[in-house]
Order: sequence, then C-alpha cells, then structure tokens
Amino acid sequence: MDLRELTEAMHAFVAAKGWYADGSPRPQTPRNLAASLVIEAAEVLEHFQWTDQASTPELAGELADVALYLLQLASLSSIDLEQAILDKLRLNYERNWDRPPAGSRARTAAPTPPAAEAAGKDAAGKEAAGKEIE
Repeated sequence: MDLRELTEAMHAFVAAKGWYADGSPRPQTPRNLAASLVIEAAEVLEHFQWTDQASTPELAGELADVALYLLQLASLSSIDLEQAILDKLRLNYERNWDRPPAGSRARTAAPTPPAAEAAGKDAAGKEAAGKEIE
C-alpha cells in the first residue's frame, strides 16, 4: 500500500464510525486532529519512559495511531504528504546541523545582565576596567 491507499483506508474507517457526520462526538477538525496526533506521539514516548526498549507490538500500535492521524490531518488540510516529505528531505540535504541555522544568533558566552551593563560592569559584577567593586 502507498500513502494514497493508506489515506483512503483511513478515511473509510473514519466514515464507517460516523466521525465525519455533522454532530459527531468526535469532530474531525484540523485542530482536533493535530491535538490527537500530539497525544498519540506522547503515548509513543511513554513506552520509553523508564527504559530504552519498548514492547514491539504495543509500540507498533502507537506508531500506527500517529501515522493515521498524520495522514488524516494532511488530507483534510489539502497537503500532499508524499510531496511534502520529498520536499523536506531535499531541504534537509542542504542543511548542516553542525552550525547554527542562518539568521540565528549563536551564543558563546553568557549574556551580560542589563543592570551590570548599564553600570559599566561585566557579568561577574566587576568594573569593565577589571577592578573589583568594594
């Protein structure tokens, strides 16, 4: 099955449960789907809360829940998920995670507190000329 077929199967399931119907107790809005996606992703993390290993069947079920919400959110938001993934991979190939992203300000030292800066002192409370404050 490809993403299109999985999306169709997901829509068939949701429709069969009546969740696309007006007045459904589970409205399938982008906001609700995004919240559900994050909740399911947290359930994935829960399997690793106290260990580095997770039970494969339970983890598989949680990953499937994440994938289903992702497919549905993308579909209802008119996003071609396959193309979005390919576009993101292409962009990520151009990125270098060993340096700060363009436009960010990497800090190498702790910032000077505003009060010390205004008084002509460094972050340690010393005068800029290096004298100790009495």
